[in-house]
Amino acid sequence: MAERIGAHEGAEEEVVRLCQELIRIDTSNPGDHSGPGERAAAEYVAEKLAEVGLEPVVLESHPKRTSVIARIEGEDPGRDALLLHGHLDVVPARAEDWTHHPFSGEIADGCVWGRGAVDMKDMDAMMLAVVRQRMREGRRPPRDVVVAFLADEEAGGTWGAQWLVDEHPELFEGCTEAVGEVGGFSLTVPGDRRMYLIEAAEKGIAWMRLKAAGTAGHGSMVHPDNAVTAVAAAVARLGSHRFPVRLTKTVRAFLERACQAYGVEFDPDDPEKCLTQIGPLARMIGATLRNTVNPTVLEAGYKVNVIPQEATAQVDGRFLPGHEEEFFATVDELLGPQVTREFIHHDRAVETDYEGALVAAMEEALTAEDPGALPVPYCLSGGTDAKAFARLGMRCFGFAPLRLPPELDFSGMFHGVDERVPLDGLRFGVRVLDRFLDRA
Repeated sequence: MAERIGAHEGAEEEVVRLCQELIRIDTSNPGDHSGPGERAAAEYVAEKLAEVGLEPVVLESHPKRTSVIARIEGEDPGRDALLLHGHLDVVPARAEDWTHHPFSGEIADGCVWGRGAVDMKDMDAMMLAVVRQRMREGRRPPRDVVVAFLADEEAGGTWGAQWLVDEHPELFEGCTEAVGEVGGFSLTVPGDRRMYLIEAAEKGIAWMRLKAAGTAGHGSMVHPDNAVTAVAAAVARLGSHRFPVRLTKTVRAFLERACQAYGVEFDPDDPEKCLTQIGPLARMIGATLRNTVNPTVLEAGYKVNVIPQEATAQVDGRFLPGHEEEFFATVDELLGPQVTREFIHHDRAVETDYEGALVAAMEEALTAEDPGALPVPYCLSGGTDAKAFARLGMRCFGFAPLRLPPELDFSGMFHGVDERVPLDGLRFGVRVLDRFLDRA
């Protein structure tokens, strides 16, 4: 055991500094190329990989929209390869809203604070720390491992993972499985045990622009053909609609195990009953019981007494694996005949079976570091770069391991104010990720 701890000591200390330094590189992604881009962070990552003997490939899809990929040779080159991926961009943040500056990487209250601390420069730092430690020690993984640090995930991956899959699929040659973000984090349950949620599915994305055309005219007159009224009515119908519950295999597996952990009987006719037990995480899990659509933007008009000829809105739609056709049929019915839709971004839902050697490797790594671990599959309500890599036939999972204090609202950290990650969580993640690579 002493030898095992010693093998991790460098990585456990380095991961905190790496996370801080990555957060200090502003990679805000407003979705329109107006931000700083990922170039500086990509160069930082490439330098850290090159320092330990790897040969990173740095690729730019658009000025300053930059990704880094490197391959680590495994002991058995005949085996299929594994992809570990993280994204370098973050959503924007306003410093005045935060307790600590969002790009300071400050340590306070036992956490690293800053934009990207959980989404997802923590995992980027864990990947870097583990890879650097293993390379320094000459410890090769059982099979080839490709590590990718990607641009543009926060805007759908068009200039990151999607671009790489389209333009440079050879970089992922042999990869049949992939591990990325939003999984492996803990939820404390009765008996001083922790469920670790491993993502095995995620909802599809339908970001849509709605349009209505009408007759322009004076605001003082009667106008039954009003584009603003048509769009507003469609938005109201969409926003108030409640889609029916659809239990996918992953969501059902999570609910059954969660009910067991909380001592609540699972009722397939009332699957939301156990959500009351899991605190703030119920927001994310609850959104995976059904399709959803939420209005987010309204645009129309330019003067109070002028009826505009066109009105538009934007909505964020998410659909469950296997329920895309039902989702769009419902949306079109709710829009009505006067309103049309077009995609801002559209991507698939993904789901894989929660079984096999890779799942066993994740579970064994968790239970080795936390004997109270209860690994469970779950479906993510959002989306990740897994959608792009699934196009290459990879089985995709979310596994960025973190042991978290019970009081931390982890799901609220994503895109929220005062995003932070516990130092102990980072160090735990390094230990688990290293064990996982030994078994994967």
